[in-house]
Amino acid sequence: MGRAEEGHAAARANVAAWTAEIEGEGLDAVVINASGCGTSVKDYGFMLRNEPEWAEPAARISAMTRDVVEFMLELGLADAKPPEPLRVAYHSACSMQHGQGLKDEPKALLEDAGFRVTTPAEAHLCCGSAGVYNIMQPAIASRLKARKAGNLDKLGADVVAAGNIGCIAQLRGAVAAPVVHTVELLDWATGGPQPPALARGSAAAVPELR
Repeated sequence: MGRAEEGHAAARANVAAWTAEIEGEGLDAVVINASGCGTSVKDYGFMLRNEPEWAEPAARISAMTRDVVEFMLELGLADAKPPEPLRVAYHSACSMQHGQGLKDEPKALLEDAGFRVTTPAEAHLCCGSAGVYNIMQPAIASRLKARKAGNLDKLGADVVAAGNIGCIAQLRGAVAAPVVHTVELLDWATGGPQPPALARGSAAAVPELR
């Protein structure tokens, strides 16, 4: 089985599982907190368009898929106030801004939650993670990481926020500030716990993501 067929097989398995939920207790949305995964799931309808058995259910799943920040925008933030007035450097993952077309939504949520948000120069460029690109092309990925980290460090932010796990793993330890998921900050601002990376005060915190 080639890589393309492996990907299609995984897509069918997910579509089948979520369709069973729809036909059971029902689903309002498929919410994904890793933008790389969300980009793929939103593409299921296209991926399986030529397979009669799967085309319609795949299209239905894609249509109801939301990145977590999209879903939170629909729900709205209640009584949000950051425990600390942090300055947040927002890193937009390629899969978020280019794959899903979500450029301003995460920043708007962070600002609505009371954080001061800034973006780096060359925000459109990849950080070098790109799925397994940092494994398959480590030399190029390292140059991209250094370039992205340099632009982020110039902002002098208290924390870097991103919406994709690969980017978070790539940037931790490369930038001076701690790196967290956008939702960790939103959760904190609405009564949740302080993000572990901030609590530990280390850019390399939460090593399990490495």
